[in-house]
Amino acid sequence: MTFFMNSEIMIGAKLLEVIYIIIGLITIYTGVKNGRDEENPSRMGTAIFWCSLGIVIAFGRWIPPMFNGVLIITMTIPSIMQKVKIGKQNPPTQEESKAAFDKIGMKIFIPALAIGICAIIFAVFTTMGALVGVGAGILVSTILLMMFSSNNTPQVFLKDSERLLSSVGPLSMLPMLLASLGAVFAAAGVGQVIASIVGNIIPQGNVNVGIIVYALGMMLFTMIMGNAFAAITVMTVGIGAPFVLAYGADPVVIGMLALTSGYCGTLCTPMAANFNIVPVAMLDMKDRMGVIKNQVIPALILITFQITYMIMFK
Repeated sequence: MTFFMNSEIMIGAKLLEVIYIIIGLITIYTGVKNGRDEENPSRMGTAIFWCSLGIVIAFGRWIPPMFNGVLIITMTIPSIMQKVKIGKQNPPTQEESKAAFDKIGMKIFIPALAIGICAIIFAVFTTMGALVGVGAGILVSTILLMMFSSNNTPQVFLKDSERLLSSVGPLSMLPMLLASLGAVFAAAGVGQVIASIVGNIIPQGNVNVGIIVYALGMMLFTMIMGNAFAAITVMTVGIGAPFVLAYGADPVVIGMLALTSGYCGTLCTPMAANFNIVPVAMLDMKDRMGVIKNQVIPALILITFQITYMIMFK
């Protein structure tokens, strides 16, 4: 309780920790449920993965770093061995879904919209941050859904959360790992290494060439990292700052468009699991690369536009 009683820690950080604890407990529940599910073809591996991940998310702040590391390595073993499986599921039938939609109608989009609105309100008008706003938005949307239908009990939300996690599987932890990888790359000096390599390619003082290399580098590095936020730190240190911004380019324009250039890479990579892999799993698509295949051409058009815009308004 020392963390929550510490007056030097901002209320936003404390609330965010509460959100992490709730997420972790739901993840642990997913592991326990699958571990007790006799219809799950890999009960033990599934339980180890989800329980280990849940403990790290919920209580990682208070667990010694060495033990955290052991848990993370432990949870990767069943994932690598493909021993994380989906157990018994009881999704609503088409008839039940249709009956619920006939009752609620287009109001079903109000809870989803509430999450975004709360995130914006918390980000703009408070010091707590957008992530706390997302948590508040989920609480608001839960209350709205319970008002829409008496069938939406807390048990329904818990079971549906487990069903979603089980459907996505180990890919659910990919965004966290990629974000951590970006921080590790930056701390390891990868940006400086890239700068030394690119310095031999880009003509000294040629901002236009620097912009092209920076934008394409953001796209390619995002494809590797799966996350434009993780890529922009490394690429800005390595290319953006020394070869573009140092020669007088507008940092607002360049920074904004460099990030969206990275998003062009997001459209083209399976590493962006929450964009390109999760929808495939949720929709049970036969072609696992189907989403990416439909996004490649728009991504190429967008990156061309981004580069042109940066050169014109630099």
